[in-house]
Amino acid sequence: MKPLYLAAIAALGLPLPALAAGVIDNVNGIAIDPDGKVVRFAALMIDDDGKVEKLLPGRYQEPKYERPKKPKKGQPWPEPPKGLAFKLDAGGKTLIPGLIDAHGHVMGYGLSLITLDLSDTRSLAEAQAKIRAYAQANAGRKWIIGTGWNQEQWGLGRFPTAAELDAAVGDIPVWLERIDGHAGWANSAAIRAAGITPATRAPMGGRIEMAGGKPSGVFVDKAMDLIQKVTPPPAPKDRDIALEKAQRALLAVGITGIADMGTSIEDWQAFRRSADRGALRVRIMSYAYGIDNMVLIAGPEPTPWLYDDHLRMGGVKLLLDGALGSRGAWLRADYADAPGQRGLPMIPDTQLRNFMSRAAMDNFQVAVHAIGDAANHELLNAIEELNDTYKGDRRWRIEHAQIVTPSDLPRFGPLGAIASMQPVHEASDWRMATARLGEARLNGAYAWKAMLDNKVPLAFGSDVPVESPNPFAGIAVAMSREDGKGEPAGGWMPEQRVGFDAALDGFTRQAAYAGFADKKFGSLVPGQRADFLLIDRDISTARPADIRQTQVLETWIGGKRVYVKGQ
Repeated sequence: MKPLYLAAIAALGLPLPALAAGVIDNVNGIAIDPDGKVVRFAALMIDDDGKVEKLLPGRYQEPKYERPKKPKKGQPWPEPPKGLAFKLDAGGKTLIPGLIDAHGHVMGYGLSLITLDLSDTRSLAEAQAKIRAYAQANAGRKWIIGTGWNQEQWGLGRFPTAAELDAAVGDIPVWLERIDGHAGWANSAAIRAAGITPATRAPMGGRIEMAGGKPSGVFVDKAMDLIQKVTPPPAPKDRDIALEKAQRALLAVGITGIADMGTSIEDWQAFRRSADRGALRVRIMSYAYGIDNMVLIAGPEPTPWLYDDHLRMGGVKLLLDGALGSRGAWLRADYADAPGQRGLPMIPDTQLRNFMSRAAMDNFQVAVHAIGDAANHELLNAIEELNDTYKGDRRWRIEHAQIVTPSDLPRFGPLGAIASMQPVHEASDWRMATARLGEARLNGAYAWKAMLDNKVPLAFGSDVPVESPNPFAGIAVAMSREDGKGEPAGGWMPEQRVGFDAALDGFTRQAAYAGFADKKFGSLVPGQRADFLLIDRDISTARPADIRQTQVLETWIGGKRVYVKGQ
């Protein structure tokens, strides 16, 4: 039997009211306010469009029914109270905003899940055994492609060689990217297939490691192109499979949005194919891989938000230097453990400004990879010059900002530059960073607290697949500066730790702000998309080591449940 109110409307021939989406009730709710402070709530109301309607400080109360009064002549019939399409009693579980990875590589992560992955190997011998087993299990392949090796993790003290890779697989070409994507390891067959000889010169911004007057097997940064130009690209169907695997893995750790740093046209087409099928759940803030992809994909201006705010290309990603692990990061003084080497500026200063201007003139956001102190200094100089020409809300992004000269730290804020940093890098790198730079040059290294003290917007990410995408590990490291083993005890350079509010803010509101998505999602403020997680503990009161163990029970995007643990 219809409620009297609905029956009265039906009798008048008026349309029946649409039901509100629902409410998530009885939660230990944790959200971020517009100032980056934690707020508490007990229920989350979701509207018809899958957006946050309101946060309730207490439990949800069913509205009391009141018989409507007949309107005066000529007046509209009063709006009925909205009903609920669903009501979920969360049983007191903790609810937090969906977490956003401010810097990752979606397709790279997906491809790492379907190709050879060496990130779990702890020695050269273990890696060789895994490569050999993979080749035997995938007989008939014309190439073996993989990622994840790390000579630092192996305790090798040097780069591996082609001969050592030949010992695992010598009859077909093998090409394996280093875990940071800034160096590659080739066997002799791959070197021959690329036509590389002792006379081959590295392109600008690259380095060919040499031994005995010939290439040793490792190619750094731009020199990787010498091999990659002959490696077979992934087929579209492989990209589709990789994207789906990446999404499932991201949703399982609570990532509801990610900035894809370096989107190619092939990546973009995979994103669109997924969205056309209704299968794109994770929100992707896309940054084109260089100017050419930017123009090819987006054309004369950033794309609008597509597929109910699931996809947008709003900027371009540029690479100014390499990484510390491969000694490609551009430093102002020699590497402490490699005298005579200072890394590689990958873009000359004039060309850098031209690329940045080309993007900014069409209102694309500019995100530039800068790890070494020389790279960060040069990038800040470029932003300072361009700020006089390109006014307005530019949100220049400095990706990584790992090693910064202390005198450059106060420059970020006044320039409107965002520090897009990855806490888990510090946990992985602290021993290596000390070896590469020496103690005296670390005052501006991984300086999260200093960035906040200088009023710099601080967005956190993972750089997946370089690191695990698990944001709870990132929050734990941001608060403790300890790795997964609790080392070093008390944290490395503990003065750069941040509190819980700032750590969560970096993975939510600030990560959205960094991608011009702060009006769309990230904080659970009314009007934003209802992207949130139910998790197994109150991370606001847990120790960092316990935060690291957090399990995501459910992931919701746009008011819809898209992941349930164990299903």
